[in-house]
Amino acid sequence: MRDGNVVVIGGGYAGVRLAKRLDATANVTLVDRKEVFFHRIASLRAGVRPEWTVTPFIPYDRLLRHGRLVVGKAVRIDPVGREVVLAAGERLPYDVLVIATGADYPEPARFSGGTAEEAARVFGQHQRKIAGAEHVLVVGGGPSGVELSAEIRLARPDARVTLAHSGAELLTSTGSARAGRRARAWLESHGVEVRLDSFMSPGNDFATYRDSRGAVLVADLSFWATGTTPNTLWLRLAGHGDWLNGTGHVKVDGMLRVVGRPDVFAVGDVNDVGELKVTPAALSQAETAAHNIGAYLRSPGRHGRTRSYRGVHRTPLIVPFGSSDGVTVLPVPGGETAVLGTRTTTMAKAKTLMTPFMRRQLGYTAA
Repeated sequence: MRDGNVVVIGGGYAGVRLAKRLDATANVTLVDRKEVFFHRIASLRAGVRPEWTVTPFIPYDRLLRHGRLVVGKAVRIDPVGREVVLAAGERLPYDVLVIATGADYPEPARFSGGTAEEAARVFGQHQRKIAGAEHVLVVGGGPSGVELSAEIRLARPDARVTLAHSGAELLTSTGSARAGRRARAWLESHGVEVRLDSFMSPGNDFATYRDSRGAVLVADLSFWATGTTPNTLWLRLAGHGDWLNGTGHVKVDGMLRVVGRPDVFAVGDVNDVGELKVTPAALSQAETAAHNIGAYLRSPGRHGRTRSYRGVHRTPLIVPFGSSDGVTVLPVPGGETAVLGTRTTTMAKAKTLMTPFMRRQLGYTAA
């Protein structure tokens, strides 16, 4: 006997973990527009190296033993009738709804098209453009921009690579100036030109770019690693703009419930929890939400068994420089940070980009 119907919209890191946790105790329906899980952590390398093209795609077919996957796009929520309406017209009844639609990332860290085959073709296009480029510009000095610059440099040691960043240091989101200095030293020692305090915009002519001081840079290929956008436009279009804050994130309370909606939760990159939007945080939110959903289904209207979400503020932030180097920033007690180097970063992420871990999460072997 299962406790109720749980519809999870979005099959990313948080949605997969939550659906898997509730599979044995509730009737779980996971809704995603893709037929495969997209391991975004591996996507930057997949956009550069042909041998990684299909690595980010892991089928959903072994994730749920009792629940089901529906490939489709949610377009409307009926909170009174407790139904999710899909673009194809199907209506999914729910006792609890989970919004886990994540965020949209710039190319190449994006699932483009409707199928894994189409997304793989786009990765191939990026690979061929990088292979033939004389000068590649990467805009954005956060973790994605640094990682992508390193991948391109290692794949194209003969090309000119420039990383332009609007800030005074790289990797400021880590809270560690030392990590930023280490990243800059690695990039420059490998021939990447690093431009700080350089706010870039497209120039007037094709393949030209201009910084805030008026300097013009010519590059035949560019990538903009300048942030993400929560995938919530569909909620606004469906009439639920009051669920969102000014940045488009879903407003949640301490239990990860949508504010004012005890039967609707939001987890992962899509919500407004004040913490770094990294995979460990998404997984941690999924665990807390799964517990609270179970408590709600067993005792609707009673919240004594729920848990408040305690934000992840001490998770390592790992930035690979290719497959065998990088920097890891580890928060330690007292508000300080430890900066770890090659060996730790390679073992934790750089070599495999957590692919074996995610394959196991979806029921597949690590290979």
